[in-house]
Amino acid sequence: MDLIAKIDALFARRGACRYAGERREGVTALEHALQCAQLAEWAHADNSQVAAALLHDLGQLMDGGPQDELQDDRHEQRALPLLATGFGPDVLEPIRLHVLAKRYLVSTDANYEAGLSPASRHSLALQGGRMKAEEQLIFMAHPHASAALQLRRWDDLAKLPGKRTPPLAYYLALLEDELQRSRRPRRVAIA
Repeated sequence: MDLIAKIDALFARRGACRYAGERREGVTALEHALQCAQLAEWAHADNSQVAAALLHDLGQLMDGGPQDELQDDRHEQRALPLLATGFGPDVLEPIRLHVLAKRYLVSTDANYEAGLSPASRHSLALQGGRMKAEEQLIFMAHPHASAALQLRRWDDLAKLPGKRTPPLAYYLALLEDELQRSRRPRRVAIA
């Protein structure tokens, strides 16, 4: 099974899942992913950022059955080995860093935490809470930090029940284009 088919299968099997309890959101995992990708597209982000937006929570869909609750146990890491079979760092790194981006924003933007959903505030505590000054410097030194911060903002906004989006097939085609782009040999200038 190729990578796009595996991603499609994960969304088909677990995309209708929701968080429960203190982490409850008003949208399913698939609705959230589609809204996040749409926000990236509306911001005229490149395909790698749209792909990262669509796939940022894929790790939550990798374990459990169709009716099991979603878990938030290092989900930002869980899908990376699968996604690394086709995508490069422009897709993978914002996904890996999107939880750290939330911690960074809470630490540096006085108004950011107030805009988080109750579920996102709850998961923030589980994910380590505010960053110390040294952690902030390390995060911002990462070459994909700004992409992760933008992904985080889309992530926070992509929780509107009933919002219309393109279907998953539309974004799977975009993923296929991004896979093809990442497989092309890169030109290197010789000075």
